[in-house]
Amino acid sequence: MDPVLSHAPWFDVADPASPELDELAQRFGLHELQIEDCRHRPQRPKTEEHDHYIFTVLKHIHDAGELDFDDIDLFLGPDFLISVRSADAVVIESVRARAAQEKVERLDRLFYMIVDQIVDGYQPVLDKLADETSEIEDLVLDHPDPETLARIFSLKRKLIEFRRVAGSMREVVNALIRREKGLLGDDLDPYFRDIYDHVVRTVDMIETYRDLLSGALDIYLSAVANRTNEVMKVLTIWGTVALPLVIITGFFGMNLKLPWASDPHGTDYAVALMAVSTISILVYFKIKRWF
Repeated sequence: MDPVLSHAPWFDVADPASPELDELAQRFGLHELQIEDCRHRPQRPKTEEHDHYIFTVLKHIHDAGELDFDDIDLFLGPDFLISVRSADAVVIESVRARAAQEKVERLDRLFYMIVDQIVDGYQPVLDKLADETSEIEDLVLDHPDPETLARIFSLKRKLIEFRRVAGSMREVVNALIRREKGLLGDDLDPYFRDIYDHVVRTVDMIETYRDLLSGALDIYLSAVANRTNEVMKVLTIWGTVALPLVIITGFFGMNLKLPWASDPHGTDYAVALMAVSTISILVYFKIKRWF
Protein backbone atom coordinates (compact mmCIF):
# COMPACT_ATOMS: atom_id res chain seq x y z
CA MET A 1 0.00 0.00 0.00
CA ASP A 2 1.39 3.39 -1.02
CA PRO A 3 1.73 6.17 1.55
CA VAL A 4 -0.50 9.24 1.43
CA LEU A 5 2.47 11.60 1.00
CA SER A 6 5.48 10.69 -1.08
CA HIS A 7 7.89 12.19 1.45
CA ALA A 8 6.29 10.72 4.61
CA PRO A 9 5.24 7.11 5.44
CA TRP A 10 1.62 8.01 6.20
CA PHE A 11 -0.85 5.28 5.26
CA ASP A 12 -4.55 6.08 5.07
CA VAL A 13 -7.05 3.19 5.22
CA ALA A 14 -10.46 4.33 3.94
CA ASP A 15 -12.22 1.04 4.74
CA PRO A 16 -11.58 -0.56 8.16
CA ALA A 17 -12.77 -3.92 6.81
CA SER A 18 -10.23 -3.97 3.98
CA PRO A 19 -7.31 -6.45 4.02
CA GLU A 20 -4.94 -3.48 3.72
CA LEU A 21 -5.36 -2.91 7.46
CA ASP A 22 -4.35 -6.51 8.17
CA GLU A 23 -1.28 -6.11 5.99
CA LEU A 24 -0.24 -2.94 7.82
CA ALA A 25 -0.92 -4.58 11.19
CA GLN A 26 1.36 -7.48 10.32
CA ARG A 27 3.98 -5.22 8.81
CA PHE A 28 4.23 -2.84 11.80
CA GLY A 29 3.26 -5.21 14.63
CA LEU A 30 -0.06 -3.64 15.62
CA HIS A 31 -2.09 -5.28 18.37
CA GLU A 32 -5.05 -7.34 17.21
CA LEU A 33 -7.41 -5.84 19.81
CA GLN A 34 -6.78 -2.38 18.42
CA ILE A 35 -7.42 -3.61 14.90
CA GLU A 36 -10.69 -4.97 16.25
CA ASP A 37 -11.47 -1.53 17.73
CA CYS A 38 -10.93 0.00 14.29
CA ARG A 39 -13.46 -2.36 12.77
CA HIS A 40 -16.10 -2.37 15.49
CA ARG A 41 -17.33 1.20 15.56
CA PRO A 42 -18.13 3.46 17.27
CA GLN A 43 -15.51 3.44 20.02
CA ARG A 44 -15.00 5.96 22.79
CA PRO A 45 -12.14 8.47 22.31
CA LYS A 46 -8.97 7.09 23.90
CA THR A 47 -5.23 6.85 23.54
CA GLU A 48 -3.01 3.88 24.39
CA GLU A 49 0.78 3.70 24.49
CA HIS A 50 2.59 0.59 23.38
CA ASP A 51 6.26 -0.30 23.16
CA HIS A 52 6.78 1.12 19.69
CA TYR A 53 3.64 3.09 18.81
CA ILE A 54 0.69 5.13 20.08
CA PHE A 55 -2.89 4.15 19.27
CA THR A 56 -5.50 6.92 19.41
CA VAL A 57 -9.22 6.99 18.70
CA LEU A 58 -10.52 10.43 17.77
CA LYS A 59 -14.05 11.70 17.09
CA HIS A 60 -14.73 14.03 14.20
CA ILE A 61 -18.08 15.49 13.22
CA HIS A 62 -19.36 13.57 10.21
CA ASP A 63 -22.73 15.32 9.90
CA ALA A 64 -22.95 18.78 11.47
CA GLY A 65 -26.72 18.99 11.03
CA GLU A 66 -27.50 15.83 12.97
CA LEU A 67 -24.33 16.11 15.09
CA ASP A 68 -23.21 12.67 13.93
CA PHE A 69 -19.70 11.65 14.99
CA ASP A 70 -17.37 9.21 13.28
CA ASP A 71 -14.13 7.56 14.40
CA ILE A 72 -10.67 8.30 13.07
CA ASP A 73 -8.10 5.84 14.42
CA LEU A 74 -4.41 6.72 14.38
CA PHE A 75 -1.34 4.53 14.84
CA LEU A 76 1.82 6.59 15.31
CA GLY A 77 5.18 4.83 15.34
CA PRO A 78 8.76 6.01 14.89
CA ASP A 79 8.64 5.30 11.16
CA PHE A 80 4.94 5.12 10.29
CA LEU A 81 1.60 6.85 10.68
CA ILE A 82 -1.59 4.94 9.91
CA SER A 83 -5.03 6.56 9.82
CA VAL A 84 -8.14 4.38 9.70
CA ARG A 85 -11.45 5.97 8.80
CA SER A 86 -14.75 5.38 7.05
CA ALA A 87 -15.64 6.75 3.62
CA ASP A 88 -15.62 10.37 4.83
CA ALA A 89 -12.30 11.87 3.70
CA VAL A 90 -12.83 15.58 4.45
CA VAL A 91 -10.46 15.71 7.42
CA ILE A 92 -7.79 13.57 5.78
CA GLU A 93 -7.91 15.50 2.51
CA SER A 94 -7.64 18.80 4.37
CA VAL A 95 -4.63 17.63 6.36
CA ARG A 96 -3.06 16.14 3.24
CA ALA A 97 -3.33 19.44 1.39
CA ARG A 98 -1.99 21.38 4.34
CA ALA A 99 0.93 18.97 4.81
CA ALA A 100 1.82 19.11 1.12
CA GLN A 101 1.71 22.90 1.15
CA GLU A 102 3.89 23.18 4.26
CA LYS A 103 6.09 20.25 3.16
CA VAL A 104 5.68 18.49 6.48
CA GLU A 105 7.87 15.40 6.82
CA ARG A 106 7.65 14.69 10.53
CA LEU A 107 5.12 12.02 11.39
CA ASP A 108 4.41 13.43 14.85
CA ARG A 109 3.56 16.78 13.28
CA LEU A 110 1.19 15.06 10.85
CA PHE A 111 -0.38 13.38 13.88
CA TYR A 112 -0.79 16.79 15.52
CA MET A 113 -2.30 18.29 12.36
CA ILE A 114 -4.97 15.57 12.22
CA VAL A 115 -5.92 16.08 15.88
CA ASP A 116 -5.95 19.86 15.39
CA GLN A 117 -8.13 19.62 12.28
CA ILE A 118 -10.66 17.42 14.09
CA VAL A 119 -10.91 19.74 17.10
CA ASP A 120 -11.13 22.83 14.88
CA GLY A 121 -14.15 21.23 13.25
CA TYR A 122 -16.03 21.54 16.54
CA GLN A 123 -16.10 25.34 16.50
CA PRO A 124 -18.46 25.91 13.52
CA VAL A 125 -20.90 23.40 15.01
CA LEU A 126 -20.62 25.14 18.37
CA ASP A 127 -21.47 28.47 16.73
CA LYS A 128 -24.47 26.89 15.03
CA LEU A 129 -25.68 25.48 18.34
CA ALA A 130 -25.28 28.92 19.90
CA ASP A 131 -27.48 30.48 17.20
CA GLU A 132 -30.11 27.77 17.60
CA THR A 133 -30.11 28.20 21.38
CA SER A 134 -30.60 31.95 21.00
CA GLU A 135 -33.44 31.38 18.53
CA ILE A 136 -35.16 28.98 20.92
CA GLU A 137 -34.89 31.52 23.74
CA ASP A 138 -36.81 34.00 21.59
CA LEU A 139 -39.40 31.41 20.56
CA VAL A 140 -40.31 30.31 24.08
CA LEU A 141 -41.48 33.83 24.85
CA ASP A 142 -43.46 34.44 21.64
CA HIS A 143 -44.57 30.93 20.64
CA PRO A 144 -44.54 28.45 23.54
CA ASP A 145 -46.00 25.62 21.47
CA PRO A 146 -45.24 21.86 21.35
CA GLU A 147 -42.94 22.34 18.34
CA THR A 148 -40.73 24.63 20.40
CA LEU A 149 -40.67 22.09 23.22
CA ALA A 150 -39.63 19.38 20.75
CA ARG A 151 -36.77 21.58 19.51
CA ILE A 152 -35.60 22.16 23.08
CA PHE A 153 -35.43 18.44 23.84
CA SER A 154 -33.82 17.65 20.49
CA LEU A 155 -31.11 20.25 21.03
CA LYS A 156 -30.54 19.08 24.60
CA ARG A 157 -29.95 15.53 23.34
CA LYS A 158 -27.43 16.87 20.83
CA LEU A 159 -25.62 18.84 23.51
CA ILE A 160 -25.49 15.82 25.81
CA GLU A 161 -23.88 13.74 23.06
CA PHE A 162 -21.52 16.59 22.14
CA ARG A 163 -20.58 16.97 25.81
CA ARG A 164 -19.80 13.28 26.10
CA VAL A 165 -17.57 13.30 23.02
CA ALA A 166 -15.83 16.59 23.83
CA GLY A 167 -15.20 15.50 27.42
CA SER A 168 -13.57 12.28 26.23
CA MET A 169 -11.53 14.18 23.62
CA ARG A 170 -10.30 16.46 26.38
CA GLU A 171 -8.97 13.45 28.26
CA VAL A 172 -7.30 12.13 25.10
CA VAL A 173 -5.46 15.40 24.42
CA ASN A 174 -4.49 15.67 28.08
CA ALA A 175 -3.04 12.14 27.92
CA LEU A 176 -1.06 13.06 24.81
CA ILE A 177 0.39 16.05 26.62
CA ARG A 178 1.40 13.84 29.58
CA ARG A 179 2.72 11.02 27.41
CA GLU A 180 5.74 9.01 28.48
CA LYS A 181 6.98 7.73 25.12
CA GLY A 182 9.12 9.94 22.90
CA LEU A 183 7.09 9.47 19.74
CA LEU A 184 5.79 13.05 19.94
CA GLY A 185 8.44 15.74 19.95
CA ASP A 186 8.63 18.04 22.96
CA ASP A 187 8.44 21.02 20.63
CA LEU A 188 4.83 20.03 19.91
CA ASP A 189 3.77 20.43 23.54
CA PRO A 190 2.64 24.06 23.12
CA TYR A 191 0.56 23.04 20.11
CA PHE A 192 -1.13 20.21 21.97
CA ARG A 193 -1.78 22.54 24.90
CA ASP A 194 -3.46 24.90 22.44
CA ILE A 195 -5.67 22.03 21.24
CA TYR A 196 -6.42 21.20 24.87
CA ASP A 197 -7.51 24.80 25.49
CA HIS A 198 -9.84 24.60 22.49
CA VAL A 199 -11.41 21.37 23.73
CA VAL A 200 -11.84 22.78 27.25
CA ARG A 201 -13.48 25.87 25.80
CA THR A 202 -15.77 23.64 23.75
CA VAL A 203 -16.81 21.71 26.87
CA ASP A 204 -17.41 24.95 28.79
CA MET A 205 -19.52 26.41 26.00
CA ILE A 206 -21.58 23.22 25.74
CA GLU A 207 -22.28 23.43 29.47
CA THR A 208 -23.30 27.06 29.04
CA TYR A 209 -25.70 26.23 26.22
CA ARG A 210 -27.16 23.37 28.26
CA ASP A 211 -27.82 25.79 31.12
CA LEU A 212 -29.42 28.26 28.72
CA LEU A 213 -31.65 25.51 27.32
CA SER A 214 -32.64 24.47 30.82
CA GLY A 215 -33.58 28.10 31.47
CA ALA A 216 -35.51 28.20 28.19
CA LEU A 217 -37.37 25.05 29.24
CA ASP A 218 -38.30 26.70 32.54
CA ILE A 219 -39.50 29.78 30.65
CA TYR A 220 -41.54 27.55 28.34
CA LEU A 221 -43.19 25.77 31.25
CA SER A 222 -43.90 29.10 32.96
CA ALA A 223 -45.36 30.56 29.77
CA VAL A 224 -47.60 27.53 29.28
CA ALA A 225 -48.68 27.67 32.93
CA ASN A 226 -49.41 31.39 32.66
CA ARG A 227 -51.44 30.87 29.51
CA THR A 228 -53.37 28.09 31.22
CA ASN A 229 -53.98 30.36 34.20
CA GLU A 230 -55.29 33.09 31.89
CA VAL A 231 -57.70 30.66 30.24
CA MET A 232 -58.86 29.35 33.59
CA LYS A 233 -59.32 32.90 34.88
CA VAL A 234 -61.56 33.81 31.93
CA LEU A 235 -63.56 30.60 32.31
CA THR A 236 -63.91 31.20 36.04
CA ILE A 237 -65.13 34.77 35.49
CA TRP A 238 -67.71 33.70 32.94
CA GLY A 239 -68.80 30.81 35.15
CA THR A 240 -69.22 33.14 38.13
CA VAL A 241 -71.12 35.67 36.04
CA ALA A 242 -73.44 32.97 34.73
CA LEU A 243 -74.11 31.49 38.17
CA PRO A 244 -76.64 34.17 39.35
CA LEU A 245 -78.36 34.00 35.96
CA VAL A 246 -78.81 30.27 36.32
CA ILE A 247 -80.18 30.71 39.84
CA ILE A 248 -82.62 33.46 38.81
CA THR A 249 -83.88 31.64 35.73
CA GLY A 250 -84.17 28.43 37.74
CA PHE A 251 -86.09 30.21 40.49
CA PHE A 252 -88.61 31.78 38.13
CA GLY A 253 -88.89 28.58 36.18
CA MET A 254 -90.41 26.66 39.10
CA ASN A 255 -94.05 25.60 38.77
CA LEU A 256 -95.14 27.58 41.88
CA LYS A 257 -96.86 30.86 42.69
CA LEU A 258 -93.99 33.34 42.37
CA PRO A 259 -93.59 37.14 42.51
CA TRP A 260 -94.32 38.89 39.24
CA ALA A 261 -95.99 35.75 37.92
CA SER A 262 -99.17 37.69 37.00
CA ASP A 263 -97.42 41.02 36.45
CA PRO A 264 -97.34 42.02 32.75
CA HIS A 265 -93.81 43.45 33.33
CA GLY A 266 -92.57 40.41 35.21
CA THR A 267 -90.20 39.39 32.44
CA ASP A 268 -88.70 42.87 32.35
CA TYR A 269 -88.14 42.77 36.10
CA ALA A 270 -86.45 39.37 35.88
CA VAL A 271 -84.19 40.53 33.05
CA ALA A 272 -83.32 43.69 34.98
CA LEU A 273 -82.49 41.60 38.03
CA MET A 274 -80.16 39.41 36.00
CA ALA A 275 -78.52 42.48 34.45
CA VAL A 276 -77.97 44.06 37.89
CA SER A 277 -76.46 40.85 39.26
CA THR A 278 -74.12 40.54 36.26
CA ILE A 279 -72.96 44.15 36.50
CA SER A 280 -72.49 43.86 40.26
CA ILE A 281 -70.23 40.82 39.88
CA LEU A 282 -68.15 42.45 37.13
CA VAL A 283 -67.73 45.62 39.22
CA TYR A 284 -66.66 43.51 42.21
CA PHE A 285 -64.06 41.68 40.08
CA LYS A 286 -62.78 44.99 38.77
CA ILE A 287 -62.40 46.39 42.29
CA LYS A 288 -60.44 43.27 43.26
CA ARG A 289 -58.37 43.62 40.08
CA TRP A 290 -59.05 40.06 39.05
CA PHE A 291 -59.22 41.08 35.41
